[in-house]
Amino acid sequence: MDGPGFSFSRSALDVPDLARALADPACGALVGFEGRVRDHNEGRHVERLEYEGYEELGLKEGARIIAEALERFDIAHARCVHRLGLLALGDIAVWVGVSAHHRGEAFAACRYIIDEVKDRVPIWKKEHYADGDSGWINCEVRSEAPPP
Repeated sequence: MDGPGFSFSRSALDVPDLARALADPACGALVGFEGRVRDHNEGRHVERLEYEGYEELGLKEGARIIAEALERFDIAHARCVHRLGLLALGDIAVWVGVSAHHRGEAFAACRYIIDEVKDRVPIWKKEHYADGDSGWINCEVRSEAPPP
């Protein structure tokens, strides 16, 4: 796999390039997740987001999460990139990709990685609302689904 298993980016993500780096002729599945900036949250109209992170610690914890996924699931490759900085509506804020021999393990590992990143990597988002207000939110909301 080219590049680190977890990284931050201050520029737009090239998803086809990220996915190509996970291609492996031994793998029959490549699962990708794109977390995008949406136009609302908790009943408020959102115009844009701003992400900041504790990069040194975030890179270490993100790498730990990728290593855990590679150990826990029968997968060949995994990668996660999280944006930092100002993002517009529709921009990809986070991308997770996993390649594996079979789809079940790829889906499970992809879900594990995004859930753990949201829980453990020190990243905060600032929502900018249509009414001119804004607020920082720690990205710690985890899905309601049970862990794999």
